[in-house]
Amino acid sequence: MPIATGSKAPDFTLKTKTADGLKDIKLSDNFGKTQTVLLFFPLAFTGVCTTELCETTANLNDYTRLGASVIGISVDSPFAQEAWANANQIGLTLVSDLNKTVTKAYDVLFPMLAGVGDTSARAAFVIGKDGIVKYAEQTATPKDLPNFAAVKAALAK
Repeated sequence: MPIATGSKAPDFTLKTKTADGLKDIKLSDNFGKTQTVLLFFPLAFTGVCTTELCETTANLNDYTRLGASVIGISVDSPFAQEAWANANQIGLTLVSDLNKTVTKAYDVLFPMLAGVGDTSARAAFVIGKDGIVKYAEQTATPKDLPNFAAVKAALAK
């Protein structure tokens, strides 16, 4: 079960790969400024994850209009995430939780995905400007997409 709505969002600092090298992304940098949508996904270069992040990229303006930034989180390295994003024109910030610390903090660890190893489950969180979790969802299976209508409704409140 993911962490509950109404709880303080666990802060984190994770790496993203940019054209200038590795950069730290810290969740609390958004506090007081913007809402944040966190999308945990199992693995880059997989079908459902590619569909999810490509569709999210196509709808980034919706999130911007609702006053939110979107961060994708997986256990892939930032280098694999960058290659995947470039190959699929994924335009949102992707951060690497290689050590699974944030995945565990949000309680969305998926054990032994396809017999390969532990990954992030597919999950969505809306974090308010105040750092409080306003929406939390972990999908029933990694093949299911989050309820994006519910995510947007939580942002609109």
